Amino acid sequence: MHWLFLLLAFGAMVFGFMTTSMALLSVCIVAALVLFLLWVLGMYQTHVAGVGRDTSMMVDPAELRRLREQAQARRAEEAQQDNTP
Repeated sequence: MHWLFLLLAFGAMVFGFMTTSMALLSVCIVAALVLFLLWVLGMYQTHVAGVGRDTSMMVDPAELRRLREQAQARRAEEAQQDNTP
C-alpha cells in the first residue's frame, strides 16, 4: 500500500512540472511532498513491524528457574572439583 504513495507522489510531481499555472504547481509540489512523507512513514512502519520479537523464543519463568538451578548446580560441581586435588 505504501508504494502507492510513492507512485502518486511521482505523478503529482510530473503533473506539477507539466502545468503552466504557478498555483497548481505549488499545490502539486506540496501534495508530492506529503505523499512522499507518507511513503517514508509506510516503509518505516513495515520495517518496524517486521522486526518484532518472536514470542516463541521467550523463556517462561519455570524454564528460567530450571536453567538457573542447572547453572548453580554446575558451578557448585566445578567448585567442588576445584577444591578436591
